[in-house]
Amino acid sequence: MADETLMEFPCRFPLKVMGAAVPEFHAQVARIVERHVPGTPEEAYTQRASSGGRYLAITVVVEAHSQVQLDALYRELTACELVTMVL
Repeated sequence: MADETLMEFPCRFPLKVMGAAVPEFHAQVARIVERHVPGTPEEAYTQRASSGGRYLAITVVVEAHSQVQLDALYRELTACELVTMVL
């Protein structure tokens, strides 16, 4: 079946979002996450700059309720022009 998954929902799911270290990067990622997982607290986010300071990695742990929700979030994050990669 197409809707089968190995994960059980709801679950806490970490996403690592990488992109250029520009001032609007964190805010843009947070806006996208909020559209798909409303109410994600600021404490769910951690960030780390690359050694050269050109890139930023943001990890956000979301409360996922379905694979469809995670897929939609992933698609919108990867479509964002500020995002280089999502793991």
